[in-house]
Formats: sequence, structure tokens, C-alpha cells
Amino acid sequence: MEPLTTTYPLKYSVPKARVFVVFLSMVLCTAILCLLQLRLFKPKTKDFYSFEVKDSRGRIISLEKYRGKAALVVNVASYCQHTDKNYIALQELHREFGPSHFTVLAFPCNQFGESEPSSSQEIESFVKGNYGVTFPVFHKIKILGSEAEPAFRFLIGMSPKTSDSSKKEPRWNFWKYLVSPEGKVVKFWRPEEPIENIKPEVASLIRQIIVKKREDL
Repeated sequence: MEPLTTTYPLKYSVPKARVFVVFLSMVLCTAILCLLQLRLFKPKTKDFYSFEVKDSRGRIISLEKYRGKAALVVNVASYCQHTDKNYIALQELHREFGPSHFTVLAFPCNQFGESEPSSSQEIESFVKGNYGVTFPVFHKIKILGSEAEPAFRFLIGMSPKTSDSSKKEPRWNFWKYLVSPEGKVVKFWRPEEPIENIKPEVASLIRQIIVKKREDL
């Protein structure tokens, strides 16, 4: 006589297996979608040239147009003890090294001694008429506080470290930030720094640009 074999119904196990497979598939699909989103929508690291600003007439422009150049970014003012000396020196620097590989970028600001009270267009007219300025003069901005211009806030945050980190934040008009062709801050200077000390740094950066362009040919 053959031994009796007990069999159990599978009517419950098959549906459960199917549910598990469907659940596992959904989890895998969700994970894959999340990974794709991270790759596709991962925020790019910002640099100075990735920002937009306003020109003297209030029109929005992208700083991307200056990528590939060295730039000296300056917070300027029309009625300051440093105005004459700095504007003359900045125009000299721009004339000597620009515009192919270098430019001065001027941002008027009225936060220091209220020494820039005029409108943006009046400021541009003033500096062109009095100092023959040929470099860009942008819309008047704030560089300190919660309303600080994002592009300038980036400059301050990305400036090279010093023993006192607060010293890289402008304390007066005509602070200067040297920006690389890739949009990174290379060095910064206070308003009293002689232009003769800045020229070698600018010249060195321009030489690097020229060498790189020759290598890429």
C-alpha cells in the first residue's frame, strides 16, 4: 500500500508571491527614478559668471559673457576720498590689459558713507565724463545685509581665507576682487592698495589665459 501524502492548497501562497513581486518592482522603479533625478537635476556649483545682474539702465544681463576673461570686480562710489585715484587707476588697468582677456566690472554702492547717492544712469554718465571710463558700470546695488546682491555675496563668501575672515567683506568703497576665467575668486585688495601691487597679479592671470588658449589650438 502506498503511503498517504498530505498536500496543502496553494491558493493563498501564489497571490502573496505575486504581490511581493509587484511591491519589489515598485520599490526598484522608485529607486531608479530617484537616482535619475539626482543625476539630471543635481544643482551645478555656482561661480561668479553664473549670476545675472542689472546694467545701468536696469536691464538684466548674464555675467556669462565675461567667462574666459580675468575680471577685477570693484564696489565703486562717486563721492569718496578714494574716487579720483581709483577710477584713474582702474581705467588705466582696463586700457592696458583689456578688453580681450581682462575687464574691470564696477558695481556702485551707497552703503558706505552714502557716497553714491545718484541714480545708476547718472553714475555711469559721471564716470564716463570725468574719468573716461570704458569698462562696464552696473546698476547700483547693496553688498551688505539681507538685500545684498547675490553675485557680490558670492565674491565675499568665496574669497581666499585670511586670519580674520571678516576682512574679506568690504568695509568701504573700492574693494577689489580678482576673478579667474572660471569665475573663482583669486585674490582681493582693500581700497588703499596701490594699483602697482595689483598689476602683477592681473598680468600673471592673463598670461595663464593666453598659454591655455595656445595649448587648446
